[in-house]
Amino acid sequence: MPASPRLHDFAQRVCDWQRQHGRHHLPWQGTRDPYRVWLSEIMLQQTQVSTVIPYYERFLARFPDITTLARAAQEEVMAHWAGLGYYARARNLHRCAQVVVAEHDGRFPTTSEAIATLPGIGRSTAAAIAAFCWGERSPIMDGNVRRVFTRYFGIHGFPGLRAVEQQLWALAEQAVEQASAPLDMGVYTQGLMDLGAQVCTRGKPQCAACPLASDCHARLHGLQQVLPEPRPKRVVPERHCAMLLLHGHGHVLLEKQPENGLWGGLWSLPRYDSREALVSDCQARGVAHAEKGRMASFVHTFTHFRLHIEPWMLEASSLDTETRPGERWIPFELLADTATPAPVKALLESLPPA
Repeated sequence: MPASPRLHDFAQRVCDWQRQHGRHHLPWQGTRDPYRVWLSEIMLQQTQVSTVIPYYERFLARFPDITTLARAAQEEVMAHWAGLGYYARARNLHRCAQVVVAEHDGRFPTTSEAIATLPGIGRSTAAAIAAFCWGERSPIMDGNVRRVFTRYFGIHGFPGLRAVEQQLWALAEQAVEQASAPLDMGVYTQGLMDLGAQVCTRGKPQCAACPLASDCHARLHGLQQVLPEPRPKRVVPERHCAMLLLHGHGHVLLEKQPENGLWGGLWSLPRYDSREALVSDCQARGVAHAEKGRMASFVHTFTHFRLHIEPWMLEASSLDTETRPGERWIPFELLADTATPAPVKALLESLPPA
């Protein structure tokens, strides 16, 4: 019979591996500054390390501390986040900074329980901040760590289901509680992250390099490609829209997106549910609509749906063209500093020289 996964030395094996093989030179490592740790943890949610690093460094250069971030205009914060995706993170980041400055005198709470009450910070992120900054013995459970736990302990079922998630959290708590030696929570937490990102990967796990391989349930039973179990299949909704790339005299018309809508808080091109709605609006604005203004359609994929975008580039004869609430004529030279979503930024790059 194969050995059962064990808990008493689970954490120590992860720590030993991290000290020798883990990552040690990421720009947010080697600090106990909760502002920098928090920023990295938020940016790393659903985003790869290689993508985050340049954004993290640019963001810190402009907002070096939480007070500077709290006092900044949201529009500027969004501009420094643009392209990183999942924009609710940026809005919550700004709101959280304001709360910490206004209600906590600019200092982060020092327990995961208190940190988790702040805007945009969930249980796992709060535990990671508390572990890295104050050594609190609270476990994490992000996507990479779920993969390690489901494989090692042989947990079946989609990890996003509440019952499975609760089982994983219970095991994570037991692993910390039953650690056989004094536990460096910063090393352990980083070790779990590194193990999931570098060894226990989604497609081709490197079992030969894993410190948990000897009694890993998935390896012993050949279930590496089965666990964790995927989300039950569902049809991905398809949505369609038309976008108006209206420009003239070195300016382009953009509209501020509602906070709770698609691309909330960013500047986008006027968007319509159909080509007919775009044509009707152009007529109302007094803008000549010509078939030659139609550009190649493309698809932008979000987490929960696919958006089919049909863009139209038209020229306004005058900047006196009627604008609506939330709209603004933006000079071409300011577009690089304007917070726009990735597909809109790509369209703006096709504008003719001013």
